[in-house]
Amino acid sequence: MDRITATRTAKLAEECHRKFPLLDSVKNAIAKTSREEFVPAGFRHNAYKLDALPMGSSQWISSPLTVAKMTHYLEPKKDDRVLEIGCGSGYQAAVLSHLFRGVFTIERIESLMLEAKARFRKLNLTNINTKIDDGQNGWAQYAPFERILFSATAKEIPQKIFDQLSDGGVLVAPMQVGLKQVITRFRKVGTMLQKEELEECEFVPIVNGTQK
Repeated sequence: MDRITATRTAKLAEECHRKFPLLDSVKNAIAKTSREEFVPAGFRHNAYKLDALPMGSSQWISSPLTVAKMTHYLEPKKDDRVLEIGCGSGYQAAVLSHLFRGVFTIERIESLMLEAKARFRKLNLTNINTKIDDGQNGWAQYAPFERILFSATAKEIPQKIFDQLSDGGVLVAPMQVGLKQVITRFRKVGTMLQKEELEECEFVPIVNGTQK
């Protein structure tokens, strides 16, 4: 990362932290991730603002503040592995890659995943594993995961996803609650799930199946 980019990402991390006090590790991960690399060329000038931005296939790259909050709510630990459902531009997965031993990210739209993979390669993020699939299937081959993150809104979490969360694990997802969306944290304790509603949010909804 060149000096100008490093200064901009550090400022962005600081701005997120001012609006929402972040764990130091999360703030550092935001500062290490060049958002410019994940934004469509026409929006590069807006890369360091706290705005969500449109990208291909009617999808959005989340606001850096939203990414920072979702990451913070996961309570990341260095030796853990995280499953992300909804890779999108890859920005969230890139942030997670600085915090977790392994990141497993699933995207249903093939063109988006191919672009995200190219970005990961360019940035030499070697601990991110990618898969094109309906994210609601999870990734049983590498389960259980200590952390699971949904980057799209769910009406409910499929049982097979909870089955892929390790005991003591944390799952964070935007949930549709009536007419609003709420970031919700689930903690798995044995066979029980503790549920905590954190704050209102706005994400694109989960869609079934895959798309070329």
